Amino acid sequence: MKRRTLLRTATTVGVTGLATGAPASFATASTGAAPRRADAAPLRVHVVLFDGVEELDLAAPYEVFAASDHFTDRDVDVRYVALDGPRTVTAAYGTRLRADHAWAPEKADLLVVPGGGYARREDPGVWAEIQRGALPRALARAPRPGLTISALCTGVMLLSAAGLTRGRPCTTHHRAKADLEKQGGVLKNARVVDDGDLVTAGGVTSGLELALRLVQRELGVDAALGLEAMLEYEARGTVWTAGPRKG
Repeated sequence: MKRRTLLRTATTVGVTGLATGAPASFATASTGAAPRRADAAPLRVHVVLFDGVEELDLAAPYEVFAASDHFTDRDVDVRYVALDGPRTVTAAYGTRLRADHAWAPEKADLLVVPGGGYARREDPGVWAEIQRGALPRALARAPRPGLTISALCTGVMLLSAAGLTRGRPCTTHHRAKADLEKQGGVLKNARVVDDGDLVTAGGVTSGLELALRLVQRELGVDAALGLEAMLEYEARGTVWTAGPRKG
């Protein structure tokens, strides 16, 4: 059962949360799923998988987005995608994951690129994908009006290899910041850097902050607050923003 379905079922009795120890803000927000808006197009989120991807990098944003449509009247469609078609990938610590959808950034509103394997250059991961070249080339072709491309941790280095961070405010994992700057990125020492159609985050656990920022932007502050209460997690660090959204 998809987690969002489980959440909808469980939270129909969310008012009992106070008795079971759930945060009061979540119990108040969870008295039932918001009705779907027939006139609103779904928010389409594609999380990119590749061999050597870090488990936490992919799971954190996937869970935030998958749970987010419980806190909004807009449908949210979250998918794992792989460049070379539907297949099983092996993540950094051996977890096997199925990407059931092919690469199709033209059908996405948000593209999320996780990291993993940039420092371990003898293993699969970001470094191997940069050397292979296919994923950076595909990312370089992806930008279009209406698409926000985001990445976290060393996944930002895939965007850098694609030329997408050159001359743009951005951030990444602390061990890759020097490389990002050498390759033309305008480094900002912030947890999340929101430059409109390019959003980056630094650190292994920053997938939570990246996703919460994008939820706030795309679905509203109330949706982000509801997710924080559900997750019992408060977004940390500074969000650097250029101002009004681009695209």
